[in-house]
Amino acid sequence: RSRGSRQIEALRGVSFEVPSGSVYGVIGHNGAGKSTLFRTISGILPPSQGRVSVSGRVTPLLSLGVGFNQDLSGKENILLGGLATGLHPDEIMDHYDDVVRFAELGDALDYPMKTYSSGMFARLGFAVASHLDPDILLIDEALSAGDARFKKRCMDKLVDLCGHDCTVMIISHG
Repeated sequence: RSRGSRQIEALRGVSFEVPSGSVYGVIGHNGAGKSTLFRTISGILPPSQGRVSVSGRVTPLLSLGVGFNQDLSGKENILLGGLATGLHPDEIMDHYDDVVRFAELGDALDYPMKTYSSGMFARLGFAVASHLDPDILLIDEALSAGDARFKKRCMDKLVDLCGHDCTVMIISHG
């Protein structure tokens, strides 16, 4: 501990089980530990105590831009996103056209992501996370930037994923 630092316990005494194929919402105010919980479930942040047991491949859509390399194009980030979830390049390419079609970014896929708006990030992030065969999909406020038509398409895709035994966990303020 350095002088002036302090330890914050974001999650204490948290225990829950989410049945496979269900939708689970985590609602709370800023600073309540929602994002810390999802980062721990996804393996990004190890727990300092206790344990997290996960059965299946977790695909996080944690916040806009997390996991993307802003200097790479959207196309390159589709591959990077799939590799980050543990997929083989051939598996990613099997779903590549579906990701591109869902994102509806056209020629922007050839440009570096640092040129993307927050809505474009949301489109590509959700398209990658939801089309690469997730067992467990974690969504952390990532859909707040999309337009109404895109949000509707996302909800339809979530319903479709649930019909295929994908577990969906969503963070929200309300």
